[in-house]
Amino acid sequence: MGARVWYFAASMAVLAWLAACGGGSVPYERRAEWRDRAEAQCIASGQIRATPYYLAASPVNGPSACSIRTPIKVLALMDGRVGMSPPATVNCPLTVSLNRWVQNSVQRAAHRYFGRPVVEIRQIASYGCRGRNGSHRGPLSEHAYGNALDIAAFRLAGGEEITVAKGWWRGTPRERAFLQDVFAGACVEFYTVLGPGSDRYHYNHFHVDLLVTNAARGRHYCSPQPGSRLPVADAGSDPQSTASIAPIPFLGPAGD
Repeated sequence: MGARVWYFAASMAVLAWLAACGGGSVPYERRAEWRDRAEAQCIASGQIRATPYYLAASPVNGPSACSIRTPIKVLALMDGRVGMSPPATVNCPLTVSLNRWVQNSVQRAAHRYFGRPVVEIRQIASYGCRGRNGSHRGPLSEHAYGNALDIAAFRLAGGEEITVAKGWWRGTPRERAFLQDVFAGACVEFYTVLGPGSDRYHYNHFHVDLLVTNAARGRHYCSPQPGSRLPVADAGSDPQSTASIAPIPFLGPAGD
């Protein structure tokens, strides 16, 4: 009897471990060759080097094709000026794109609408071995390759936090305009960008990834598409004024 109990307990422990790491519930997929090339080229370029903010980690290997050949634990972007909470485990190409987006879009929008910079980004999903939107069928998510990040909030100098869940639909004119601006910038920088209004899975965050097949013919996929007229308030201007964010053409399948 004791042996049976031990065997049952051990079996349940193994099943729990498999569930935790995605074993038995992760869609099967072969790792595309372009992923290894992209990671190797990025590391060789020297754009990202080991610093107190970018920590090199051992290769990540999970079930199916889930893996990051050269994972980076990102504690902060822009040489430590913009914290990442909690630290994100992603690949090198995504780290480069995140830095460029924060510098070119996020900080410009923060200064435009609030007169001060973003000092922290709150993320809710980086590497994770799973299917798209947590599905057990179909393609793997780009999160399974460390090639995606889900962003839930931005904290400004002074402590004010702007969340996607509240700010996108019910925020102040400045908050809504800021989020629309950084979303539009993400649509230019990343290959797939999903946010509130795209589907029920993205009501509270921006999903950004670098699924290269979306850009094979110069295409990006962005949902919802930028271009709607929303209240826009430049720092120091009338908060009830409006402006239009220029629409950008986006095509292709989503890659969450």
